[in-house]
Amino acid sequence: MQVIFIYAALSSNTILIFIHKRVRMIYNMCKGGDSVARRNWTREETILAMDLYTRVPFSKIGKNNQEIINLASIINRTPDAVAYKMSNLAHYDPELQKRNVTAMAHGSKLDGEIFSEFSRDWTNLSYQAQLIRAKLQNKDISEVIDLGDIDVIPAGKYRDQMMKTRVGQYFFRMTVLNSYENRCCVTGLKQPELLVASHIKPWKVSDERTERTNPANGLCLNALHDKAFDRGLITLDKRYKIIVSRKLKDTEMDSETKSWFMGYSDHQIILPDKFLPGKDFIEYHNDVIFQR
Repeated sequence: MQVIFIYAALSSNTILIFIHKRVRMIYNMCKGGDSVARRNWTREETILAMDLYTRVPFSKIGKNNQEIINLASIINRTPDAVAYKMSNLAHYDPELQKRNVTAMAHGSKLDGEIFSEFSRDWTNLSYQAQLIRAKLQNKDISEVIDLGDIDVIPAGKYRDQMMKTRVGQYFFRMTVLNSYENRCCVTGLKQPELLVASHIKPWKVSDERTERTNPANGLCLNALHDKAFDRGLITLDKRYKIIVSRKLKDTEMDSETKSWFMGYSDHQIILPDKFLPGKDFIEYHNDVIFQR
């Protein structure tokens, strides 16, 4: 059986249409074939697929993706089955709907419930996913992802809260950077050590459930532009074009540096594969952070 998955990714001036053709060998089920394919997906497995869906660009959802292969191994399914489940979850993605894009024609009731539940609580999605992953691998969550010095904090409510916060920060960075394919959205720089998952609306004033780890509240920026954005020396307009503050324009610097900074003024950023910057977050940055 052949399945066609059509989606769109916004580029600077155009909408690029991608068509992925995946060959699904499911008919062997009728011959007593792949027992994994016949097993219903559990809530825990679907949460893991949803978590991975947020971190894998649309164009890289496929059975040869190494992260998909790794998850398939953990939950004892085929990589093709995991990729297919992620495509089903895309059916409920409101971002695809806003772009008038057709994803998979159908998804299960459970897929819809999971997407609806966790798209309003990104921190909990990542936290629950890491707990499930750790349990399935018989590991502590600190062995699954790097939580820093969490082990030195005494067990209790504060430690649990710090663990959840750090998992959320990990989720935000990974999701934002992957959405921008690990390149600065201003300069195109692709050196991970110099990239920052920058908040549009600052962490400290963002709602814990709906904004702090919401990938639409993030930009992938190089360290210098991250600092400039954080200090309100640059911002974006609603067309995703860069606006440079008068304060930065008037700052003393050599001509080459000024030319480099100003060269990006009024240029549209490189848009992400998914999780476009939220217009409400941009409006907040314009009104509260930007130094005109």
